[in-house]
Amino acid sequence: MEREELDALLVTHLPNIRYLTGFTGSAALAFITTQQLFLITDSRYAVQAPAEVNAAAEVLIDPVSVWTRLASLLTQHGHGRLGIEAHALTVRDSTRVERDFRGEVVPVVDLVEDLRVVKSADEVDAIRRAAALAQEALAETLPAVRVGSTELAIAAELEGALRRRGSEWHPFPTIVASGPRSALPHARTSSRVLESGDLLLVDFGAQVDGYCSDLTRCYVVGAQADERQRMVYDLVLEAQRRALRHLRAGMTGAEGDALARQVIQRRGFGDAFGHALGHGLGLEVHEAPRLASSSDHPIPAHAVVTVEPGIYLGGWGGVRLEDDLYLGPDGPECLSSPAAELIELT
Repeated sequence: MEREELDALLVTHLPNIRYLTGFTGSAALAFITTQQLFLITDSRYAVQAPAEVNAAAEVLIDPVSVWTRLASLLTQHGHGRLGIEAHALTVRDSTRVERDFRGEVVPVVDLVEDLRVVKSADEVDAIRRAAALAQEALAETLPAVRVGSTELAIAAELEGALRRRGSEWHPFPTIVASGPRSALPHARTSSRVLESGDLLLVDFGAQVDGYCSDLTRCYVVGAQADERQRMVYDLVLEAQRRALRHLRAGMTGAEGDALARQVIQRRGFGDAFGHALGHGLGLEVHEAPRLASSSDHPIPAHAVVTVEPGIYLGGWGGVRLEDDLYLGPDGPECLSSPAAELIELT
């Protein structure tokens, strides 16, 4: 706030509010001055909010609307410069703020997100536990995968296993994509029936203490892998292993991305790897930093990122392998058990 010359800051993005206060509810505003942090929520959280927040903030409960209570705070502190989260606040709500605050209202971006990039030991441990839980749930699900299963049925089995093992929620909609649909990097799970010899791509995660894991695995179902399937899989695996071994804090996002991309490009599949190598992981499944050819920002120590190269060939299928990597000061640590050789589910 001092760097941005702010006298106050309004935080509206719920993951940022959780990070600053510990509050896990679905309706809240955080109003921060140079002296105090206020958490504003409604009567549904009259018991929960003080218990979760403790001394991190002064909790204000409004029985009608959080915006009504915020208006009184803005009037009380209505001078100087107020920062609002430009990426999170709607036009309607920013108009409310400008109406009630007598000083200057200025948009700011990523003030809290920049803090969240650097993970504490407890945050890293939560992601590690989320990754372990997710892999246990997948191991429970795989015996039920067979020719004739639908993608939706497999996703239902996996999501049930995640919940039974303690996942608080699914960090994102589970992706189960089979056959030619595995060439869709963000496919929507469908009613397609698995056929013998299909590639099967499963992209899923768990959530523990609010923190997310994000993993992708690929299999061949009902038959032995053919030569092309094995070649593409092994190439993606080689690219991922290179990145997992050599990625370091201090590299730019582009340098990290190149570790895997160069392997795939040298074999002539560069155009088939269209997305970035990875993204930050924490309270949200997609957060800073980015491992992308367009990113010239250094990756800070103690970041957690995904490493997920892929090759996607329209009409045939695709392979993506994804694991979660902690970039500590002493080198990388894979928080998940990394992908290994291709498994045939027969």
